[in-house]
Amino acid sequence: MTFKKKIINISLLAILISLFSFTANFDNGFKNAQLNNKRVRVAYDNKWVNLQAQLEAKKINKDDFEVYFRIFKLEKEFEVWVKNKSDVKFTLLKTIAICASSGTLGPKRKQGDYQVPEGFYEIATFNPNSSYHLAMKINYPNQSDKLKKTGADAGGDIMIHGNCVTIGCIPLENEPIEEVYVLTTESKNRKNTTQLVIFPCRLTEKNTQYLNKNFSVEKNTFWETLKKPFDYFEKNNELPKITISKTGDYIFNEK
Repeated sequence: MTFKKKIINISLLAILISLFSFTANFDNGFKNAQLNNKRVRVAYDNKWVNLQAQLEAKKINKDDFEVYFRIFKLEKEFEVWVKNKSDVKFTLLKTIAICASSGTLGPKRKQGDYQVPEGFYEIATFNPNSSYHLAMKINYPNQSDKLKKTGADAGGDIMIHGNCVTIGCIPLENEPIEEVYVLTTESKNRKNTTQLVIFPCRLTEKNTQYLNKNFSVEKNTFWETLKKPFDYFEKNNELPKITISKTGDYIFNEK
């Protein structure tokens, strides 16, 4: 083989490796499967162009980003955070109103208690054929929920969905659920996991005093395990590292 041919072959190999690496970062089969559903296609037609402009305004690469959600039950607020894959810190993209609620402040501990869970979760599955417009299931019960359940069954099927009705889920109006669904689909298409955390409220000092005064010791002991991760993200805009103890407690490991 001549030196010139060797250079050409090496260059072609480098291009192929680069293309493979780029392709490996995508899961186009997932997005394409989602787009086979009319509701998802309509959501993309209605929302994706504007969402790309919003991402660009925050200096977020529309082709390589991650999504993170924070949910506050008392304030009925759903925060959408985004970051470039290569970054560490998240940027707040928007805050959406949660339009209905059930239960009270405190974690979900059993099937049928109408509670919205509290704790650290991730998006598990997508349902474009939901009876509630579009829906994404969270991975409740997680290991903490299973260990701390008070009934025979911890319950399940906790969704972020549209149609603004709920018994233990996180409901949004149909317009914002389309935005959330599209953003999460795009992130999933890059093989990212979308994490979320559900708080009883914003765990400020004032709200913590309110919780201590008005709720049980058991609930406040649980909320203490959410407080430090809340403070950490408020200060750093970085995901807290969370593990779960043998008794189901959330353990915050500060970096």
